[in-house]
Amino acid sequence: MPAQKTLQAKKARANGYPPFPKTKFDIIYADPPWDYKGQLQHNGEGGRDTGGAIRHYPTVTTAEMSEWPVDKICKDDCLLFMWATSPHLDQAIDLGKAWGFDWATVAFVWDKERVNPGFYTMSQYELCLVFKRGKIPANRGARNVRQSVSELRTEHSAKPDEVRKRIDKMFPDHSKIELFARKKARGWKSWGWEI
Repeated sequence: MPAQKTLQAKKARANGYPPFPKTKFDIIYADPPWDYKGQLQHNGEGGRDTGGAIRHYPTVTTAEMSEWPVDKICKDDCLLFMWATSPHLDQAIDLGKAWGFDWATVAFVWDKERVNPGFYTMSQYELCLVFKRGKIPANRGARNVRQSVSELRTEHSAKPDEVRKRIDKMFPDHSKIELFARKKARGWKSWGWEI
């Protein structure tokens, strides 16, 4: 099994990602680079190119991410907060389980205050799911943190800082890492190809 984990780590690096840290964390916060198979955002037949994930960063299939040794950076009692776009909701749940977590619930619902075109309805919300490994890390902070976050969407895939702040309120003294981070945040370790 160690040889397989080494191969998986090499695959992650081949996609432009650095090796995982050797530290273990209580809280993992992730915004996976979901693969849309090269699909651009829908803007109707004959509409202009409105972009897509592949225009902004290297996407990775769920199968590839499932093999990454995220479990190696988790303490026995650990929470995973993971962003999931609506088309990848089922894959997000599968990915959390592949990384060694049990599905818990929806932690945050982000109202982007601006819509994206969609195939069925106009997309305006994104979910941040929460998964649990072992027990909820002890010595919790605030227990009255709200699920709903309303903040105007900015650049592609950028998530509201407010969610990270709310996780800090809930777990103020815990070790935390942001996977697929785009910038560094005070009190958090950051991992990703943009850091």
